[in-house]
Amino acid sequence: MGFDPRSVPLSVLDLAPVCEGSDISRALANTVDLARHTEALGYRRFWLAEHHNMPGIASAATAVLIAHVAASTSRIRVGAGGIMLPNHSPLQVAEQFGTLAALHPGRIDLGVGRAPGTDHATARALRRYFESADQFPQDVQELLRYFEPVQPGQAVRAVPGAGLDVPVWILGSSLFGAQLAAALGLPYAFASHFAPDAMEEAMLVYHRHFRPSKHCDQPRVMLAVNVVAADTDAEARRLFTTPQQAFVNLRRGRPGLIPPPVDDIESYWTPEEKAGVARALACSVVGSRDTVADGLARFVERHRPDELIVVANIHDHQARLDSYRIAAEAWGLQAAG
Repeated sequence: MGFDPRSVPLSVLDLAPVCEGSDISRALANTVDLARHTEALGYRRFWLAEHHNMPGIASAATAVLIAHVAASTSRIRVGAGGIMLPNHSPLQVAEQFGTLAALHPGRIDLGVGRAPGTDHATARALRRYFESADQFPQDVQELLRYFEPVQPGQAVRAVPGAGLDVPVWILGSSLFGAQLAAALGLPYAFASHFAPDAMEEAMLVYHRHFRPSKHCDQPRVMLAVNVVAADTDAEARRLFTTPQQAFVNLRRGRPGLIPPPVDDIESYWTPEEKAGVARALACSVVGSRDTVADGLARFVERHRPDELIVVANIHDHQARLDSYRIAAEAWGLQAAG
């Protein structure tokens, strides 16, 4: 039998967006609402990402928010996409996610990355004793050891954490993460939703050099894709002007709250900015149900990921809920019973 693109599961990546005209409390309530909504629709995971000093992102205290989302849902896996490990000690991360796994057995994922998730000044504020992210491979291995059963004479243990099932994913947007995930035999998630340039080469490197481990017996790749769905292609394209503006604002050094869509995006950016947005957001599927179904199928056929994680940075909360519903219908997800 041939490959069925719709056999690839869909997951959700959320940043708890703080939209213009709203506030952080509403953003966090919307995240919980979205998690419940996508759980009912049949999405596999709901991941939250660590970012700091970003007015439009409310998921900085990622483990705290994961706890709240997991407590507000019952079946969907909840996790980090990801924790920026250079900002933390591996022991503290193991304790946090060990606690989450003890509270919600079999439902917690831990994706880790080596970027700071912020600007340089904030990175230094986060790392009271600043060390380079060059220590990332050693930090990942230390983190993995804390989830192992405690050994006789072990001086430092993660309590909770030791002996608990917390799947660890390596996140990345370059060949570095692909090489590390392959060497350690870990699943790999690529940030193709905003940095797609190295995606195909990274997947090739990961598959070519993957070494089976007790964590993962075969390669497992998750790709991120922006999906903005609406009743019509025109309305979806209008909603998509929100992430387009947000990307331009970030490049201009003026990150702010998530902007509402505009009718004329061409008047917002320069030709150079437009080209930059097109390149950064190349892994995007925008349109009606049929357009999304076709676009996702072509993306999966071409790249053959094991899983897709969907990003929908939409200003209006109801429109965001509708987008995930339309995408689920387009992909044939089975609603939870």
